[in-house]
Amino acid sequence: MRTLRFLLQKELRQILRDPAIFRILFIMPIVQLLILPLAADYEIKNINLSLVDHDHSTYSARLIQKITASGYFRLTDYSTSYAASLATIGRDKADLLLEIPARFETDLVKDGKTTLLVAVNAINGVKAGLGGAYLQNILQNFNQEARAQWVPFSRTLPQPTIEVCYSDWFNPHMNYRYFMVPGILVMLVTMIGSSFASNNIVREFEMGTIEQINVSPIKKTWFILGKLIPFWIMALTVLTMGLLIARWVYGIVPLGHYLTIYAFAGIYLMAILGLGLLLSTYAKTQQQSMLVSFFVTMIFNLLSGLYTPIESMPGWAQTIARFNPVSYFIEVMRMVVLKGSGMADIRPHILAVLGFAIFFNGWAVLNYKKRSG
Repeated sequence: MRTLRFLLQKELRQILRDPAIFRILFIMPIVQLLILPLAADYEIKNINLSLVDHDHSTYSARLIQKITASGYFRLTDYSTSYAASLATIGRDKADLLLEIPARFETDLVKDGKTTLLVAVNAINGVKAGLGGAYLQNILQNFNQEARAQWVPFSRTLPQPTIEVCYSDWFNPHMNYRYFMVPGILVMLVTMIGSSFASNNIVREFEMGTIEQINVSPIKKTWFILGKLIPFWIMALTVLTMGLLIARWVYGIVPLGHYLTIYAFAGIYLMAILGLGLLLSTYAKTQQQSMLVSFFVTMIFNLLSGLYTPIESMPGWAQTIARFNPVSYFIEVMRMVVLKGSGMADIRPHILAVLGFAIFFNGWAVLNYKKRSG
């Protein structure tokens, strides 16, 4: 234990002595946590709309006013023909095109039906899909208002209606920051744990001090623990800072207990640090270690369910997500923060991440002994 204490003191002094490491560990996560949740908004606004109105009637004016008053669309082009409006989309000046036919009001009032043309710029699939859905919903509401005004109904046979009452559980105000901030915090903790753990041991190989350590009476197990525990503490410190920012800046107070988050984070960081150690045993330089760690971490983050629900991914991606420790931590964070889940609720996640920790660390230790002799 005295040897481990000496190694921990050495590593902590070395980390705190380097101002670059201090800035990367503490300043960068704070800045990212303050900026990313403000930019990562799932609600699409300011959709540029190109309009072609061949009718110029009262109904077409009411429809245009209803679309622009929704707050989602911005009328940026008013063309006289479909070809001119389509050219506006081709120049990326508009995202959607709406063409109103010449007999729009007459056909709607006289025949009870008419046809509108909507063209969507699908280069940005997410924006096109949501923008088209927003516009379709507005057109349906306008159609219902028109039918209620012009189509007579029998007094003896009233129009059947279905009233739907719904509620949003766990996030009643549908505030995207409540599920984005915990996920982004997990991503930052993961990047710190994996990248720094891998670079730290590779640096010993580059400096040539690893040979001196191998011939010293220091056990390799103590050496590895001395390398990993400081970053385990640093990552928990970053997690603490992130939870404080989430509370003070975004007003996010977990419904569950903070101890549940820290208990799971402690086990999770054992897995991530083990992954970093495993990558370091295969890298020969810090540059190689950093690039491989960045690649692996990026794959983990993209397949973690942070930006896209895992259930909507292809089957092969869902299979990879089951072996992704990041996805388990993001799910646990959201369960504790939004649902108030306790240790009993996250027991399967704990067992899964504990399995990852044993696997990564065991593989890393065996490979390290093989490499260093």
